[in-house]
Amino acid sequence: MRHIVSFSGGKDSTAMLFKMIGNNMPIDEVVFADLGTEFPEMIKHIDKVKGMISVPFTTECNDRGNFECWMTRHIKTKGNFKGEVGYGWPDMSSRWCTSRKTDAIDKGRRSGCYHYQGIAADELNRVRHNDTDKYPLVDWGMTEADCLEYCYSLGFNWGGLYKKMSRVSCYLCPLQSLSELKVVYTEYPELWANMKRLDGMSRRQFRADLSLNEIEKRFDYELSQLRLAL
Repeated sequence: MRHIVSFSGGKDSTAMLFKMIGNNMPIDEVVFADLGTEFPEMIKHIDKVKGMISVPFTTECNDRGNFECWMTRHIKTKGNFKGEVGYGWPDMSSRWCTSRKTDAIDKGRRSGCYHYQGIAADELNRVRHNDTDKYPLVDWGMTEADCLEYCYSLGFNWGGLYKKMSRVSCYLCPLQSLSELKVVYTEYPELWANMKRLDGMSRRQFRADLSLNEIEKRFDYELSQLRLAL
């Protein structure tokens, strides 16, 4: 059996990877799925990790395209929405982007492999009970907070991303909190502009409660009120 580490670049998978290396656990390959949705700081972090490890590191892309491709151009071939173009923005009932990442990681590795996943001890609801998925962080009792502190102790800081946000993988995720989206709006104007471009091609509204334009107007108002207060 081969030993495959699924690596997202976040605190949990980073802690798992370096703890496994420190414990001399077998690793045949580290796999990262790239949908083109990462913060610039995350890309730098992943490059840093690649330069620090001696095990093979593979960056996989989904065979049928990146996030934009699936969101705006993929033609559905079955189900109630057969023939419709693009999935549109993901939501809690249709987190299709997560499946595209796991498909990329699993490509050619569906059998004869143990898959090590960075799920923390306080995320037990995400654990799948089978013979091939392994959860070292759960076995070690490491929570998300433990993982972040461990990564900081190794010198990783993601350019301060975790000081601003709790989730740092996909900058355009509609499931982020408004406070996290506000960080994207105020500090990453080029990423926000790309979100608006994609929004114009989406068959679904950004969020059920608020459109992306409504969110932007809300942020503009809040920022104007802040400037007045100063």
